[in-house]
Amino acid sequence: MRTTLNLDSEAMASAMRLSPGKTKTDVINAALREYARRRRVRGLLRFQGKVRWEGNLDEIRQRERRSR
Repeated sequence: MRTTLNLDSEAMASAMRLSPGKTKTDVINAALREYARRRRVRGLLRFQGKVRWEGNLDEIRQRERRSR
C-alpha cells in the first residue's frame, strides 16, 4: 500500500541505524509489526493473575525439546 507520511527525520535516522532493515519501508514495516506485537502482549496482561494454571511445565518443556 502506498502512503504519504510526514516523519520525524531524527527518529527515522535513529531507527535506520538500529534496524537490520536497509530501507525506510523495511524500518517502518518492522516498527508497525513490533507495535502490533506489543499491543497484543499488553492485551494478554489483563489476564495476569486471573487464570488458574493446571499443567506440568516440566513435561511441556521435555516435549518441546524432543520435537526440535
